[in-house]
Amino acid sequence: MSNPFNMLKVALIGSTGAVGQEFVVALDKHPWFNLTHIVSSERSAGKKYIDAIRDPQSGILKWHNREQVPEYVRDKIVSKIDDINPKEFDLIFTALESDDAQIIEPKLAAHVPVISTAAAFRYENDVPILIPGINDEHTDLLKKQQEERQWNGFIAPLPNCTTTGLAITLKPLIESFGVKSVFMTSMQALSGAGRSPGVIALDILDNVIPYIPKEEEKVQIETKKILGRYDRESKEISVNDVKVSCTCTRVPVSDGHTEVVFVETIENADPSSVKKKMMEFSDNVSIKNLPTAPRDYIVVNDDPTRPQPRVDREINDGMTTVVGRLRKDSVFDNGIKYVLLTHNEKMGSAKGAVLLAELFKTKKII
Repeated sequence: MSNPFNMLKVALIGSTGAVGQEFVVALDKHPWFNLTHIVSSERSAGKKYIDAIRDPQSGILKWHNREQVPEYVRDKIVSKIDDINPKEFDLIFTALESDDAQIIEPKLAAHVPVISTAAAFRYENDVPILIPGINDEHTDLLKKQQEERQWNGFIAPLPNCTTTGLAITLKPLIESFGVKSVFMTSMQALSGAGRSPGVIALDILDNVIPYIPKEEEKVQIETKKILGRYDRESKEISVNDVKVSCTCTRVPVSDGHTEVVFVETIENADPSSVKKKMMEFSDNVSIKNLPTAPRDYIVVNDDPTRPQPRVDREINDGMTTVVGRLRKDSVFDNGIKYVLLTHNEKMGSAKGAVLLAELFKTKKII
């Protein structure tokens, strides 16, 4: 464990993909974390990072969000996974496909804490799915994971990026009004599919794809686990009994997941009360003073044309969940409905992972 005033030495596995590139941006000039090693596939190993993210045929940079590649990482040499010693790091971030994560992450976690964007271990009983500010108490489960698996480190996965905004907006409703059931339809950005396999341009152009494999099941399971109660005696998470049903679709938007949410509450919840509770939750969120935390955890917009991905996804550098069209539902006796927007590759992925690392540091978990 490191002194809280010392820089932590970190590595990034999967550094050249779309999410890996977002990690590189998020860690640029970070006050607490020093990214010393970037790791990728055999194809990229040995190259300078600037060359590893360049298309070998066209020479065009594959920097998916067109941001300038940070200076600190341009000339770093990309390593292979076998070339690094996990014991040399305080923390490792991984941006891997689930099949690769299943093999690689336990080998790392035997020695060092791992924060993962993959789904590989999300559904294990001794693995919490963490959103900083929402279920911080679930971090205690990491101790059980270390003990049972006899690891010096642990695996802490983020949720599916579609789950993130939904869980964030439901938390203040559960605390203030209680929630019985949730119906959600997502309109998810192309970047959420990654580059490989990604989405074929001819499939998405002038189109909406009404099915994303395994996505709905992930959101339904993860939301209940994240919003569940952690029992310190049994060292287990009791999943929330809220009923969650969703339909996940892919739309021709570059970044930012939009979700239409219908909530049946236990107690009566009018729009003004819901807005008030969301804003109070945002103002008092536990992670408010961390370096990557947004100034506004939740923003509730009264403009009926908001949120919109192109307009709102970069609010507070993509770390704010934006809520709009908050209104009474006409089907449920006690019901509310709204539209939310969250940045799938920032709060929902890389920057959210960095924020989680900051939470771990303040709680002296790393």
